[in-house]
Amino acid sequence: MTTLSALTLVRNRQAHLDRLVEGLTLSASPPDEMIVIDMSDAPVTLPPLDFPVSVKRLPGGVLPLAAARNLAAASAAGDVLLFLDVDCIVSSAVCGRMKALLADHDAVVCPEVLYLPAHAIPPGPLSTTELKTAGRPHPVRPFPQDGERLERNPGLFWSLAFALRRSTFHRIGGFDEAYVGYGAEDTDLGFRIARDGLPLLFAGGAPVFHQHHEGYDPPLQHFQALVANANRFHARWSIWPMAGWLRAMAERGLIDWSSDRLTIRRAPTPHEIAAARKGPADPF
Repeated sequence: MTTLSALTLVRNRQAHLDRLVEGLTLSASPPDEMIVIDMSDAPVTLPPLDFPVSVKRLPGGVLPLAAARNLAAASAAGDVLLFLDVDCIVSSAVCGRMKALLADHDAVVCPEVLYLPAHAIPPGPLSTTELKTAGRPHPVRPFPQDGERLERNPGLFWSLAFALRRSTFHRIGGFDEAYVGYGAEDTDLGFRIARDGLPLLFAGGAPVFHQHHEGYDPPLQHFQALVANANRFHARWSIWPMAGWLRAMAERGLIDWSSDRLTIRRAPTPHEIAAARKGPADPF
């Protein structure tokens, strides 16, 4: 029998975590366990659940996304690992769908993601019907209406929501912890998935809903990490990741960027960071 571990990372987002947990408890096939890597200033809390939960603290000033996801995977016992960012809510069929697909296929599976605008989740119990009505597909990442589609662009692998066999995650080496902080660690994993010939499947019809939260475009609050991780990625793959963000930073005069070189000209000012904040109407 295939078992599934749901894995998430959280940093000061208790409300998002509460909704993620609620969605998992309402699943037609709930996870066999949940692993939470807590990077919050104050420890998160969880209600009593019908499946085991393990919360591991990972304090620190940086945002060690690669290391945190690897810790979650190392702590998991399930045959299948379902990675979910803390701002995700699974629809009822997601866990069962991932288990069934990965019982038959050694692959990486990304469930369809629908993005919710601010205030799309009313107080009270979750309603999948309301979430589907409010959710919007991402314009650059199309999913099939039903079934699975083989995706050949490794740059479209995002760590927001994905599943694979635990044995496969460890075989490919997990996330590269040389990427410290925000940016490019998931694109690097996507390229290694492609290099190793592992199918990347986009699965439609059983969506994950992305809860709205404050965001920045480009994410200038992570400026130093973005530049360092972009250079690290380019040194390995001879391709620039996060090209849209790098272009936006170059247009602001923050970086010098060419086909083979990326250097910092100056750090963004607090005003520039604030100006990059996205509005509540932007679900992406």
